[in-house]
Amino acid sequence: MEFVEVFDSPGKGRGLRAIREVWAGDVLFVELICSVCSSHAASVCHSCFRRQEKLQRCGQCRFAQYCDKTCQRAAWEEHKQECAAVKSYGKVPNENVRLAARILWRLDKEGSVVSDTQLATLEELEDHIYDISEDDLKDFKVDIHNFLDYWPRSSKPHTVDSVSKILGVINCNGFMVSDQRGLQAVGVGLFPNLCLVNHDCWPNCTVVLNNGKIELRALGKISPGEEVTVSYVDYLNLSEDRRRLLKQQYFFDCTCEHCTNKTKDELKMAGAVVEGEKVPEETVKEITEYSRTMLEKMEKARIEANYNEVVKICRECVEKQENILADTHIYQLRMWSTLSEVLSYLQFFEEASTYARKMVEGYLKLYHPNNAQLGMATMRAGVTHWQAGFIEIAHGMICKAYAILMITHGPTHPITKDLEAMRMQTEMELRMFKQNEYVYHTMREAALKNQPIRMMAEPATESIKNLFRRK
Repeated sequence: MEFVEVFDSPGKGRGLRAIREVWAGDVLFVELICSVCSSHAASVCHSCFRRQEKLQRCGQCRFAQYCDKTCQRAAWEEHKQECAAVKSYGKVPNENVRLAARILWRLDKEGSVVSDTQLATLEELEDHIYDISEDDLKDFKVDIHNFLDYWPRSSKPHTVDSVSKILGVINCNGFMVSDQRGLQAVGVGLFPNLCLVNHDCWPNCTVVLNNGKIELRALGKISPGEEVTVSYVDYLNLSEDRRRLLKQQYFFDCTCEHCTNKTKDELKMAGAVVEGEKVPEETVKEITEYSRTMLEKMEKARIEANYNEVVKICRECVEKQENILADTHIYQLRMWSTLSEVLSYLQFFEEASTYARKMVEGYLKLYHPNNAQLGMATMRAGVTHWQAGFIEIAHGMICKAYAILMITHGPTHPITKDLEAMRMQTEMELRMFKQNEYVYHTMREAALKNQPIRMMAEPATESIKNLFRRK
């Protein structure tokens, strides 16, 4: 492989390290073996994982959906045996079972190495079956049972142990695959090379789905001999919460520098400074606990898709947080994020833009400058300001988002292409605005009344729809 090699990482087992100098935006490797989540099977292309309003259904199994004949032909080699199995089984098993079947079909055909650039066999990956909790073990056994029922009699038979091994590897090493806008997990994949990339809460690489393939992209300069890392969890969590999640899901204790030193934890729980005076610690703790309760209420309303209740809870909480919690406090950031997206969806763009801008300003103090989450948040904030008519701020944010996503997603990714179009459009509108502000607003209002610009509304609208779908 051109950029990386396998090595023994101290305290972590095997890992990958750079064998030549890597720069921000470089693609270290590409992999593909994944399965669409059952809950999104009707709304996402089973080949490129793009979300589409109109998809073409497979005429045989009536389960798989595709953008067009090109995507269907590209997916046929993977789907061929799955197609017959679904048709024979009479129903569709969950994504883990379908992914396990795809892997075993490929292993039966090609052996233990399923791609030319694979650095590890699936047998070498950890399954941690004996570490699974009692509750999760019940679900795991159901998956094994469903797999054995689903697996065609015409295919090579496999023992319960071999099926358990593959399902265990998926549970432990599987990665969630996002849609083309990075807004929602729509599939699960097993990527042998990616499984060798160890975790760091402040990583030097990121993972992105681009046109149906997983890419490992560098976030900055990586020197020869330096370990390649990605983050398995969101950095916006406190170090204690990140370590708990990592232990629970991946069965290891994180010893990265940011967890060991609890880097930025104080910022994430900080109180505000008002007129040069820090807010008393007890007051900050009181509002922090109040915010935690309100976040739980908001989550319940979100699951029930009660938009108005979400707005009511968020507004009430934000009012209490003001001048008490710092602009980097994660509970305040979560409220700002949700409120800005819901208000955008309800077309209260001006109010939404205020919270979106505050959210991005807070993220900038916490996230890595090339973090994909930061880039996506900046893009949504830029679109919200555009919708609100604040073209100068909108163009600036969209340009910043474009710079980040060129690194994290690359120039061929659908989001980056959309952003490039937005950047050009807002640049043109900004020139018009500077020439004659009155004419700009008049033309903009007329255009929005007669034919709303789809691109302006789509990112924020898609985001809010997905926000209320997640459970």
